[in-house]
Amino acid sequence: YHHTVWMALWASVIIGREIAVSALREWMAELGQRAKVAVATVGKIKTVVQMVALGFLLYREPLLGLPIFQIGEWLLAAAAILTLWPGFEYARAAWPALRAQEHAAAVQQGVDTPK
Repeated sequence: YHHTVWMALWASVIIGREIAVSALREWMAELGQRAKVAVATVGKIKTVVQMVALGFLLYREPLLGLPIFQIGEWLLAAAAILTLWPGFEYARAAWPALRAQEHAAAVQQGVDTPK
């Protein structure tokens, strides 16, 4: 019995965040502000949790009486939750640069926007 819907949700959260953060880092690098979205410690912890979860999910069989597959499911959920926090922090750090670029583009087009 697999919680396929939940596993798909957790995987979608992780993959979606990775794509979004990769794009954000690339964009910030083009602006010369990549340091604002540098890898955080929680991101490294999330990666470890995610890799252990994948190992457990692949192994599947109980080990020393522990339900390895179920532990892997919980670790995958934890990794998905851990992935959101730094993702929001990166977006918050990049927000001023986004607003500044939007304002500069509007000024260049002659549109009056609040800064």
